[in-house]
Amino acid sequence: MNSKALAEQKLLLKEKLGYACGDVASNFYWRVFDVFLFIFYTDVFGIPAAAVGTMMLVTRLVDAFSDPLMGALADRTQTKYGKFRPYLLWGILPLVAAGVLTFTVPDLDESGKIVWAYATYIFMMLAYTFINVPYGALLGVVTGNTQERTTLTSFRFIGAFSGGSLVAFLTPELVSYLGNGDETTGWQLTMGLYGIVAAMLFSFSFYSTKERITPPANQKTPVIQDLKDLTKNKPWIVLFCLALIIMMTISLRGSTGTFYFKYFVGREDLIGSFSLVYMLSLAVGAASTPLLTKFFDKKSLLTLLMMIVAILSVAFYFVPKDHIQLMFTLQILIGLALGPKSPLVFSMYADTADYSQWKTGRRATAMIFSAAAFAQKLGGAIAGAMIGWILASMGYIANQAQTGASEQGIVLLMTLIPGVIAIIAVVAIRFYPLTDEQQKQIQDDLSNQISAGK
Repeated sequence: MNSKALAEQKLLLKEKLGYACGDVASNFYWRVFDVFLFIFYTDVFGIPAAAVGTMMLVTRLVDAFSDPLMGALADRTQTKYGKFRPYLLWGILPLVAAGVLTFTVPDLDESGKIVWAYATYIFMMLAYTFINVPYGALLGVVTGNTQERTTLTSFRFIGAFSGGSLVAFLTPELVSYLGNGDETTGWQLTMGLYGIVAAMLFSFSFYSTKERITPPANQKTPVIQDLKDLTKNKPWIVLFCLALIIMMTISLRGSTGTFYFKYFVGREDLIGSFSLVYMLSLAVGAASTPLLTKFFDKKSLLTLLMMIVAILSVAFYFVPKDHIQLMFTLQILIGLALGPKSPLVFSMYADTADYSQWKTGRRATAMIFSAAAFAQKLGGAIAGAMIGWILASMGYIANQAQTGASEQGIVLLMTLIPGVIAIIAVVAIRFYPLTDEQQKQIQDDLSNQISAGK
């Protein structure tokens, strides 16, 4: 397919749905981490909150090396199925095994449990990286049409949030049902079931997608040069910082929500429903992204959305604990505002891959997306560390009524702190340099270069 055709490539519905299934599969893991992992470690596994917070940060630092290394490996993979698609099959077994082991509670003392948690969670993150970095990079090579990329990314995150909705709502029920009252067994069996479903979805994603964009034929591929190219890619640098900041907002609210309803509201039975309406509103927000981008450029839209998130998060602080309906309403509105964030940011990452090729004559799609994945993980890790350290400093004790200080810490982590971080994101967005007009010019220039044989 020539360069002009790539820039105008329209994707079939089957391919969009197939690509989306990959993120449905990923969210049988990611959403469990985001919503349930922290409280699993403190209230089921039996690790102190401060130790969990530190572990979240330390283990994610491993990803500082694993994500770009995985990106470099994927960029250099050559198979008849492409560079990135094969990993959707190769990564299934490690991911399933890691998920079950991470949610296995060994019969050890506290120190032994901490060692087990570190080892299995690192394994989990490496397995997730092995399959998810190539999956993310696949977005950048399916089509060169920037509007189609936005649409494809919207499908992806509709899938992600739909899968996340199922996980958020069903997980507490499945743990109880499969474990027959034994949470440790329930978690093992639930993760095993999720692994089987994820394997089928990743397989469908592999068979229904196609890689169309390749690096320049004469491109040399030293890893050091790929890394140097990233440091010169200002749009990517801004997006890296922005994704990290926004993920802190999302992870703080996602992980703290379970604590908020269990200890502040006193309605643990509402955790599944609260998470479900949030995930569904995220899916609706993601679905609206292609429509919204017809009226706003990506930068302006992202700025507006994060301002809304900041205002609503601060407003959440003032909701009394018995105003359940208002909590759900604000959560839905925050989800609608955050929903387009992921399609926007990931389509912008694909744009930065084009920018890098336009500026340097080299393309390293997986390296760019691996760094995007690392930004998300690091943002989640910092959020996890903040939760653990703040709860510990305010006297949190698992499975007991909380003191006024620890209860206030939970409320702050759910409301004001994410609101402030969302405001920081608004400031960071201002530094993103690419406009829609510039991106179109970059696409035209790349098409002309390829047509001229450059």
